[in-house]
Amino acid sequence: MELTLVDVIGHMASVMVAISLMMKNIVRLRVLNFIGCSLFVIYGLMIDAAPVWMMNAFVASVNVYYLVKMFRERGSSAPETA
Repeated sequence: MELTLVDVIGHMASVMVAISLMMKNIVRLRVLNFIGCSLFVIYGLMIDAAPVWMMNAFVASVNVYYLVKMFRERGSSAPETA
């Protein structure tokens, strides 16, 4: 069995999403899940599967939204120095 580039990207995406779901740290979970979803977007586009790339593009966007929100909240709670 010979793996094509499309196969490799699909497998990498699956592994990244699976690894992300084992994370206790929510930031790591969202970053790894974002990477996996982004790979699935590429994979879905390569195999011309709109449901695959559209759903993963949505999930990737949700991950970015919450990562930005977490980093902004973390930044606003930092003590001010004079």
